[in-house]
Amino acid sequence: MSKIVVTGGSGFIGSHVVDALAAVGHELTVLDHRAKPERSDVGFEDVDLLDLSSVLAATRGADYVFHLAAESNVNRAHRYPLRTLSLNVMGTGHVLEAARVNGVRRVFLASTVWVYNRAPAGRIADETTSLPLDGAGHVYTSSKMAAEMVCHNYRELYGVPFTILRYGIPYGPRMREELLIPVFIRRALCGDPLSVSGDGSQYRSFLYVTDLAAAHVHALRAGAENQVYNLEGPRPVSVIEVAERIRTLLGDSVQIVMTPGRAGDFSGRQLSNAKASRELGWQPEVDFDEGLIETIAWFRKKWGL
Repeated sequence: MSKIVVTGGSGFIGSHVVDALAAVGHELTVLDHRAKPERSDVGFEDVDLLDLSSVLAATRGADYVFHLAAESNVNRAHRYPLRTLSLNVMGTGHVLEAARVNGVRRVFLASTVWVYNRAPAGRIADETTSLPLDGAGHVYTSSKMAAEMVCHNYRELYGVPFTILRYGIPYGPRMREELLIPVFIRRALCGDPLSVSGDGSQYRSFLYVTDLAAAHVHALRAGAENQVYNLEGPRPVSVIEVAERIRTLLGDSVQIVMTPGRAGDFSGRQLSNAKASRELGWQPEVDFDEGLIETIAWFRKKWGL
């Protein structure tokens, strides 16, 4: 089995990726800043990605690096653009430089379907779809597009292999409480109305987190080297549908109110998982309703509500 470093491995997605990789026997080290891993049977290094010397030391001897650490809260990214650019772009540069110096066999970058925000309308987008630079619409999106570009640069100029995984919108146990679904769940359980931005038609193909984590194991195969993959949920789900499903599951007394739209929000695009299915043998298995029931149960237990 391989020695694998997971940056951001104490976070929501990262902790599930660690679980999936550990389940197949890999030796794991989590790199995170201040936050410790969910598991006690993996290594841990408290590393600031903006400190290159620390990243170099922590990745020495690694076969693979899964780079998930980033500013992924789009509201904080909007509020603190320079910090977001530093962490998401320079942090990625430091991981790639460490991989170059230490001879890491491949770097896996966690990217996002937000890169398709201004992709041409009218067809289902795939990994060959053109991504106009002037249409990113959000500093978070731009930072992820830039991180992808730097991965290509390090492969072309320095021979550092990569795999880019463009995440759909994940949900499930351990997700951050400020994200849409847990915010809606808490408000519903507390008797507060659910606020939906705009007309609620913006949609996401929500992806249950264990499905997303499983894709990382599949991506280790040799054929995934220097490839980009979309990892989307099984079907599009609008924000208003999320609110309505939570009301259905928690009671008709839950109120839904409409509020003004959010600047730079990702309106949604229908994306194809065909490449991941064909080349990785991966596809999502958990339907949104099933995953939402599990997520509600997990948060109810956590909050005691």
